[in-house]
Amino acid sequence: MAYDEAYNEPENSEVLISGIDGSAPSFIPTYEHAGDAGADLRAAVDFSLAPFERMLVPTGITIALPNGYAAFVYPRSGLAIKRGVSLANAVGLIDSGYRGEIKVPLVNLDPHNTWHFKSGERIAQLVIQRYVAARFIEATTLPGSDRGARGFGSTGLGDSAAASTQSVA
Repeated sequence: MAYDEAYNEPENSEVLISGIDGSAPSFIPTYEHAGDAGADLRAAVDFSLAPFERMLVPTGITIALPNGYAAFVYPRSGLAIKRGVSLANAVGLIDSGYRGEIKVPLVNLDPHNTWHFKSGERIAQLVIQRYVAARFIEATTLPGSDRGARGFGSTGLGDSAAASTQSVA
């Protein structure tokens, strides 16, 4: 990527936020440090997660994204490494037309410990991004590429290793 002198800070866009049923939000997502891409989402309730338990945790907030934007809910790396708590669906997608409460599907992957959370604790990160709406065009064949149809585990592996990974069910 070439250095671009014109780019010196992230784009700013307004995202409307409300609490449930139009009430004041219990918190507003915040960026913990300058330069952070993810704004912290917080739990709206106290809860506990037993080993391997999943829970849809309410945040108490709703948002209205501008058209052309989407929000992505990512796990917090500290929760994952220190407690084994992550998102049950890896990354959550919030489309610009969604107006319901943001809820975070957490899972406790720790085999031994039940973890307790208080209302207001940071549980995930929210990243707002522009997106491209693709126009899908049906084709009978696709143009070739260097990679071709080689998939999972194919980059950087010898032919025998790539073949064995592709045969796994």
